[in-house]
Amino acid sequence: MVGTARARRPRAREWSSSQLVPEVHGVNAVHGQQQTSIVEPERSARPDRLFDKEDEWAALMAFSSDPHPGKGLGVVMGRPRQGKTLLLESVARATGGFYFCGQEATQAESLRRLGEEYARYRQVAQPSHWRDWKEGIDALLALGDTRPLPVIIDSFPDLVAASPALPSVIHGALRHLDRPPLESRARLLLGGETAPVMIRLFAHSSPLHALAALKLHIQPLDFRKTAQLWGIDDPRLAFLVYTVVGGTPAYRHDYVDDDVPVDRDDFDAWVCRTVLNPRMPLFHEARHLLDEETGPWSHGVCHSVLAALARGCTTHGEIATFLGQQLTDASRTLALLRDHGLLQSQTDGLQSGVKRHRIADPLLAFEHALARPRRAALEQSDAETVWAGARADFNSLVAGPQFAQVCREWAVRFADSAVFGADHVTASYGSLGDPSATAGLDAEVVVRRQDGPMAGSLLSVGLARWHTGMDIHHLQRLRCILDGLNSLEDVSHVRLALYGASGFSPELHAAHARGEVMLVDLDRLYRDA
Repeated sequence: MVGTARARRPRAREWSSSQLVPEVHGVNAVHGQQQTSIVEPERSARPDRLFDKEDEWAALMAFSSDPHPGKGLGVVMGRPRQGKTLLLESVARATGGFYFCGQEATQAESLRRLGEEYARYRQVAQPSHWRDWKEGIDALLALGDTRPLPVIIDSFPDLVAASPALPSVIHGALRHLDRPPLESRARLLLGGETAPVMIRLFAHSSPLHALAALKLHIQPLDFRKTAQLWGIDDPRLAFLVYTVVGGTPAYRHDYVDDDVPVDRDDFDAWVCRTVLNPRMPLFHEARHLLDEETGPWSHGVCHSVLAALARGCTTHGEIATFLGQQLTDASRTLALLRDHGLLQSQTDGLQSGVKRHRIADPLLAFEHALARPRRAALEQSDAETVWAGARADFNSLVAGPQFAQVCREWAVRFADSAVFGADHVTASYGSLGDPSATAGLDAEVVVRRQDGPMAGSLLSVGLARWHTGMDIHHLQRLRCILDGLNSLEDVSHVRLALYGASGFSPELHAAHARGEVMLVDLDRLYRDA
């Protein structure tokens, strides 16, 4: 029996700039108070815990060490648990820079905390008592008067929530640094989650946008990098794990207590030990994540929209029908989820007037397709029994759609340009919407040439199947789709493709040998182009 004790979420590692104070070589008097003389620390290598962040690390270190005086503003954003804070902390640690993490608080409390952190960093006895943000920001930027030094303010939107004028204060301070005499080499780095506030603050119309010399968006790992992070060489097992946790680095360690399935046979038990175990943080993470991203006032309807998506509703109309709402009401919730990066929208690959939506985070999809409908049973019964009853839904509602998405990602990011005959392509779900077709004229992987922001000519049409083997009937269905497209666009050079995780029939292998169809299995998805 799985106990019902609640697991405490892994706490963010507590860290302060005072832990990283560089070597002090003397004290002098400046404006009547003690001020330390700080020498530049030796640069350190990228920490091992920062998996697959080589490019981001190099960009941040180059920005932080830029010796030219004048204004310097960088922006680092990303959804929760993607490693943004660890990255910024590590940059401060490596450079001897200043780091401060905002939190939900009044302006007075935030300024008091910032002053205390500033005092610890400068190794002075008395904390600074700033009357407003202008005094605080000016003091922070003055840290770069003698050498290039990053000044990092993380969770920036939390500070702006209590101090709406803070972006204007920063804009004015940075503009002042750009006037002669140019002295400051402070590099101000603002970090925050990919939420509407952060996006609005640095939109093209924002005054801060023009001052930002560096903009980094920390993305989840792709399915291949996720396999490396978890140390899994078997493509099938790697994909199964990816369907549960996605590419979020934080879930690899604290959220599962470093538990990795030993092999395919251990996967079911691993699911029961981790994501379906109420004592594990991962069990509660999806709900925490949604509450953090959207706030407590809208999470009920957001859960319902995500449940609709997890059950296979992908268009505005289908979702509104599932919710029993008007289209306008469903559209508002979809926009909220999309703004917070929890939902992705894409034009149908075969019907340009249709927009389709999908859950962006695999853990949220797993939660709303499987765990949430069985929450009471999981709290009262053993996970093994619940999982045995949910396994069929896992294949059809979670693994199947996720396999199709991985195939689309492979087409865009990993397939050689010769595969589809273009350097840049888009891949999406497509449907002809033929009501007379009993099986539907749907294709999970529709590849088109990318012509700027628009999708161009059709290059490939493919079916993707996770749990069932593929045979000649799947190839015949592809040919039916081409027949339906023949009067709509040029299909003479379209490549037919079948993506299968459970094998292909001998007839398909023969068709592949004749060049009639491309066959893509898990090994090719994970290892080849």
